[in-house]
Amino acid sequence: MNQYFFPVRRTMNQRLYRNTLWIVLMVFVLAGMYSCASSGELQDEEATSSLVPITEIERPDPDPRVGLSAGLFDAGEAIWNLNMLSTTPAPEDFIGALNTDLAFYDHYAIQGNYNGFMIWDISDPASPELVVDYLCPASQSDVSVYGDLLFVSGEGLEGRLDCGTQGVSATASDERLRGIRIFDISDVHNPDYISNVQTCRGSHTHSLLVDPNDDENIYVYVSGSAPVRPEEELPGCSGAMPDEDPDTALFRIEVIQVPLANPELAEIVNSPRIFEDLEAPPTHGLAPEEQAMIDQAKEEGAFVADFMGRPQVLNDGLVRRFLNEIVSDRGGSGPPTAADSAALREQLPEFIEELMADRGLGPDLGPNQCHDITLYPELGIAGGACEGYGLLLDITNPSEPVRMDAVADSNFAYWHSATFNNDGTTVIFTDEWGGGVQPKCRETDPLEWGANAIYTIEDGEMVFQSYFKMDAPQTSTENCVAHNGSLIPVPGRDIMVQSWYQGGINIFDFTDPANPIEIAYHDRGPISENQLVAGGSWSIYWYNGVLVNSEIARGLDIFELIPSDFITENELAAANTVKMDVFNPQGQPMFTWPATFALARAYVDQLDRDRQVDLQTLNRYRNMIDEAENGGESARSEILRELADEVEEHAGNSGNREKMIKLANTLQELAVSL
Repeated sequence: MNQYFFPVRRTMNQRLYRNTLWIVLMVFVLAGMYSCASSGELQDEEATSSLVPITEIERPDPDPRVGLSAGLFDAGEAIWNLNMLSTTPAPEDFIGALNTDLAFYDHYAIQGNYNGFMIWDISDPASPELVVDYLCPASQSDVSVYGDLLFVSGEGLEGRLDCGTQGVSATASDERLRGIRIFDISDVHNPDYISNVQTCRGSHTHSLLVDPNDDENIYVYVSGSAPVRPEEELPGCSGAMPDEDPDTALFRIEVIQVPLANPELAEIVNSPRIFEDLEAPPTHGLAPEEQAMIDQAKEEGAFVADFMGRPQVLNDGLVRRFLNEIVSDRGGSGPPTAADSAALREQLPEFIEELMADRGLGPDLGPNQCHDITLYPELGIAGGACEGYGLLLDITNPSEPVRMDAVADSNFAYWHSATFNNDGTTVIFTDEWGGGVQPKCRETDPLEWGANAIYTIEDGEMVFQSYFKMDAPQTSTENCVAHNGSLIPVPGRDIMVQSWYQGGINIFDFTDPANPIEIAYHDRGPISENQLVAGGSWSIYWYNGVLVNSEIARGLDIFELIPSDFITENELAAANTVKMDVFNPQGQPMFTWPATFALARAYVDQLDRDRQVDLQTLNRYRNMIDEAENGGESARSEILRELADEVEEHAGNSGNREKMIKLANTLQELAVSL
């Protein structure tokens, strides 16, 4: 027996040794191949992904947004990677007045308008229904909502306390409304006007702050950019410089506290001076087309003056005002003479300096007001777009915001609004060069002007990364410049939808803040071929799976983002799991994503698109996720746990450890929740 046993034993040992050696070698080979995958090589050279890095995807060429035909409701249209679900005109009393900003709650969209506000039921986005149109004129009727309370901004001289349409003609009047109106909308069909808070400069915009640590109050930050009201109209209002009157209404914002139990008792509780020590920001010159217009106006005898370093043609009303002052100063009467006109040309710099001083502006002064403030209460920060500066604010104490950092840029003319990415590490500021009523997207206009500026936030300071502008040239009859937008909650990416007035809307990815990339758009042709008529997108925001657009002249548009080379069906499905009960775009929420199979697949798609894990491994992940979703309950949990452990183990060898950990955590949460 022994002479047969030992040879067999030696043979078995040799086989065991060879098998063990083969297994060890394969482990090293696989590990090496996996490691190589993090540098972008695929394990199987014949396997190719259907997903392409977004930097390599071709865009439509020529751009279909160029050369669209004009018209109000019959203009030519270009659309890319979006689906238009509906477009609905405003009701009769609101047609011809400008549609403005939006707010959302439940299944309603609230749309401001210079004649008041409208509430739309958007539960069927393909067929929105008008719930109420509330006639209450005021510019510009920006809106926000909390619970049963609706807040509406009023700044113009024509706004009345009683919401009447006859306006206010007196210079000082106790009938004028400039500030915040408060409505009770518990009965959405019958809004009840319950209170108002008057401010010295009115409310051009406002931002509603829900403090996570205060259940009894909400706060409203008011930005008013109009001249200061006369004290006869609102006692305590002063337009003097700070060195003349420390209580001046200039160089401050207002913070209103609203007691939720008694909202009619809302009042201003602080007027923070967040602009202290800011000097006049740098500016840029005129665009080529503007300079040509100025030169022509001078040749034709128009009155041209420098406003904050920029030459502008004076409008007829301002010229009449100055000429009447000259006539009055010389004790004359009747129409101005040629000598009066000559005197005005000589004295024009003094007139403009006095005018600017009345508005709190001067050649050596920084901003005296914000246009818009975006609040991010979960992170205790805010982004102030404040005329000549972008500010980063600490709002951990809601009634006492503190400036953390300030940036200026000679390429920016008017800092208009701000948007943070979800984790608060990046902030985008928009530049409303031309005030929103001028064509600033012509072929000759620099792409750095009237654009977005993207900053990363590092140790409480803002660090510039890049500019981004809608780059399809528009005509000289289309008002176009950067305006309002919001994040789209695609997990693992920073994606924003934005309005550009008559430049339309677009969506861009700024996950790499130094290299933003446009991924979708919609545009209409100009309202008129022959003259500039204000129109286009005032603001567009993502809300519970749809994109709602306030079109200045045409009404309300609703879009949906569709899968494309830039964004997968899984990424969109994961984004649409985010549900909001209320959304005020100037009160930015922090998005969180429930653990779903769509979320897991979205992360896998992103690892694939960015070549951060080899394709064979990712396909294994996809197969196991499919198997888990389609399998029995007990097998499902076991598969998900096994895959989560594998993903976590491989995270360090991938090109994106953070995303791998997010994927592993999602799988673990799914395993527990199912």
